[in-house]
Amino acid sequence: MATAEASSSDAMDKKKERMERFRALNLKRNEARKMNLEASKEEERIQKLPANYQAKRRRVEWEVEDEAARKEAEEAGEDYDRLKMLDCGADEVVRIERKRKKKNPDPGFSTYEDATIRQYQRLTKQMQPDLDGYKAAKEKLGDAMYPDADALPDRDQDKVSKEGVDRMVADLDKQIEKREKFSRRRAFHDEADINYINERNMRFNKKAERFYGKYTAEIKQNLERGTAV
Repeated sequence: MATAEASSSDAMDKKKERMERFRALNLKRNEARKMNLEASKEEERIQKLPANYQAKRRRVEWEVEDEAARKEAEEAGEDYDRLKMLDCGADEVVRIERKRKKKNPDPGFSTYEDATIRQYQRLTKQMQPDLDGYKAAKEKLGDAMYPDADALPDRDQDKVSKEGVDRMVADLDKQIEKREKFSRRRAFHDEADINYINERNMRFNKKAERFYGKYTAEIKQNLERGTAV
């Protein structure tokens, strides 16, 4: 009787142990399924990103770290560029210096507002003010040199000198000359066949000739000779 009870108890323990193992395996399977689902979603998200996303991300992270290191160096009263060069080899320093010298300072066109600001800054840098004339006018006019809202205008006070007008005309001529160098207007050929009514039609005819010219060459020749059937 005791032996039967012991065997029954062992069987129950083994069954309980198997159920616990089965439950643990089931939990691991569900966890693995969840991890695989999350990994597949992450892979799908990465595939939808632009091709240069990782490079841009590394670049942004580097810029954030570089800016933080620069602020830390400035707070400590140290030259960050000099400290950064100390960690580079001589070849790397020479390469960076050459790249800096070759770098084009003009960032190119972004918006009309930025282009106007760059042109304004370029023109103001080229200005050569007449300091002697300014001092002479200041001594002559005194407080009237800086009129306020209640002052009566004097038409002779703001009269521009002939030299100033000549400088303005010369500067405008330089701008016109520079603008003409970058003109995209094509030269007109008098001897070319005119088979268009405007520039848009000319581009269309050129495209059609490029694709179908070899098939229509004989027809065009017959039409020109008047032998077309």
